[in-house]
Amino acid sequence: MTSVVNNEKNDNLVMQASFLAIAGIVSRIIGLLYRGPLSSIIGELGLGYYQSAYNFYTIILLVSSYSIPSAISKIIAQKLALKEYRNAHRIFLGAFIYVLIAGLTASMVLYFGASLFVQDAAVPVLRVFAPTIFIYGILGVLRGYFQAHRSLSQTSMSQILEQIINAIVSVGAAALFIKLTMGTMEEPADKAGQILRGVRGAQGSALGTGMGVVTALVFMAIMYFVNRKAILKRAAEDPNEKFDSFPEVFKTILKVVTPFILSTAVYNVFAPVNNKIFTEYYPVWRSLSDEELILRQVEATAHWGIFSGKAQVLSNIPIAFSSAMAAAIIPSVSAFIVKKDSKSACSKIALGVKSTMLISIPCAAGLFTFAAPVMLLLFPNTRPNIALGSHSLMALSVSVVLIALSTLNSSILQSIGKLNTPIINAVIALVLQTILLVLLLRFTNLDVFAVAISYTFYAGVMAVLNQLAVRRAIGYKQEMETTIVKPLASSVAMSLIAYGVYRLVLLSGCDERIAVLPAIAVAVPVYFVFLLLLDSVTEAELRTMPGGSRIVTILKKVHLL
Repeated sequence: MTSVVNNEKNDNLVMQASFLAIAGIVSRIIGLLYRGPLSSIIGELGLGYYQSAYNFYTIILLVSSYSIPSAISKIIAQKLALKEYRNAHRIFLGAFIYVLIAGLTASMVLYFGASLFVQDAAVPVLRVFAPTIFIYGILGVLRGYFQAHRSLSQTSMSQILEQIINAIVSVGAAALFIKLTMGTMEEPADKAGQILRGVRGAQGSALGTGMGVVTALVFMAIMYFVNRKAILKRAAEDPNEKFDSFPEVFKTILKVVTPFILSTAVYNVFAPVNNKIFTEYYPVWRSLSDEELILRQVEATAHWGIFSGKAQVLSNIPIAFSSAMAAAIIPSVSAFIVKKDSKSACSKIALGVKSTMLISIPCAAGLFTFAAPVMLLLFPNTRPNIALGSHSLMALSVSVVLIALSTLNSSILQSIGKLNTPIINAVIALVLQTILLVLLLRFTNLDVFAVAISYTFYAGVMAVLNQLAVRRAIGYKQEMETTIVKPLASSVAMSLIAYGVYRLVLLSGCDERIAVLPAIAVAVPVYFVFLLLLDSVTEAELRTMPGGSRIVTILKKVHLL
């Protein structure tokens, strides 16, 4: 694997993001593939308990460790841009001390305070998640250090390894825990037995999450020690007389990490908030008897499992590219800002936004068009609740574009020093979406669709506020025609043609899960051809993509470019 010191010179933003996005997509596909058998083993009730615990595990993780890679990459990238190699390494060491303290504290809070976050049945599941937070903090520092050097291959590989181990252990441990507790894999007839079975299965799946993080940490540690000699040599030979003391290092870390953490936490707190409202408060608002209330809460938890554990998991796959672009753009834009080169920073932002929209818009269109067959393809046991699952996915499809844009702009704002702006925007969006959700649940019968609508509304508010903030901060004006309008037109054409293929294959008597495969295969080249016909991408932009030069050569031969 290439040296981190040498990789720092590679400044192809799209290429970097593409590698990380591919790893993210592969990881999420692995996650989807094991969700099917996992859901069959633990059931929708077990999946509901898992998702309930996972949501609150995530929010504690966000507060303590999740933002570490982005924050550390920003600080170290600025030091590297100024060629302060020794100070960059001291930031790295200081970050380790920070996460050891923050991670341990957060793990203890989650373990001993589990009953404060989730309903009683999900408490044992949340406690299995607790140690993972401590481990993730250390992993985050290592990932952030490599990202600051614009070397994303290590993070990419660690993500894939993490998900592979997660998948294997989650399914295996879920089955083992159920078998050891219940003595059989059969679904009990009584509610108490069903709850116990669901809890044990969810605990096994939670263990898989922790083992995946441990595996990724071991890999990143090996990568660091492979590069350690070169890193320490460059720090030792640093002629720069500016030497940051450790109190200064910790002050810098806290100054940058805290806004990153708050922004990410508020940005993602909608999931546990919505989970709490939907699974606990919503059934109470139905004015039911005590027995009916218990049954309604179990039903709400199962519906939440379908929404959060299936529909939302599918809608999050395309967001992998925007997340990767956000990770790649932070060190690049931060380096330009510290050099006071706003023009180059705006150029990077424009490229990042356009690349993200070229991927997100057709993915959103595809999920909307093929929600039901895709859901059945990846989650065959959803058929009894396919209307609930597919309609939730359709409602969430619009949020794919909005979340992608808001995620990227949030990272851009952090890169240019506007660390508090994403926090303020996220709080505004959270308050508005919570009000909307409560109103929809109290006065309509939308059930879990109310959550999907509120989530999309939240994403829209965030996208608009962050976009306006970027424009005010750096004078960046969003180009609309080739970034939004033409990709949207190409996506509509793609969806119509692909749906026609899908219907034709269905007429031959094929199952919808089979029929959707040729439709997807047709959709990708059709979208790409329409992009070229509408002049949405240039030759220079194509060359920044993985294999871009070869693609350009082929397109010129067939006269599409």
